[in-house]
Amino acid sequence: MNRRAYLAALGSASAVGLAGCTALGDVGESVFGGAEFDIGMTRNAFEPAEYETAVGEPVVWKNTSGANHTVTAYENAIPEDAAYFATGGFETEAAARDAWERSTGTRGEFTPGKTFEHTFEVPGTYHYVCVPHEKGGMVGTIVVSE
Repeated sequence: MNRRAYLAALGSASAVGLAGCTALGDVGESVFGGAEFDIGMTRNAFEPAEYETAVGEPVVWKNTSGANHTVTAYENAIPEDAAYFATGGFETEAAARDAWERSTGTRGEFTPGKTFEHTFEVPGTYHYVCVPHEKGGMVGTIVVSE
């Protein structure tokens, strides 16, 4: 193989290999076309990891990475009277985790570029996780004030 052909092939392979590795810009500026959101996602983190909002304000997560993710509330780590939330519409943490583990039907994941929205009606602190990336530390916190 001549040098030019080798360098061209190497450059193409690098571009393809990095295609799913997107960086998260300022929150609210998506690498997927400028759509607004509150919380983005890297390969193993919510950005920002802690977000503050007010009762009645919607929070929008956007999958800004190249991996599939979930937003799954820790059922025992949300205010007592709060509505449970999870991508996939699951009503309990156990149901969300079971669906992910079984890998059948909806798993609650959302793909790169997609969004998930939830409006918090009860003040307090809410802890949540991305089920497939929990071991990597992909956890987040929402603090909701009056």
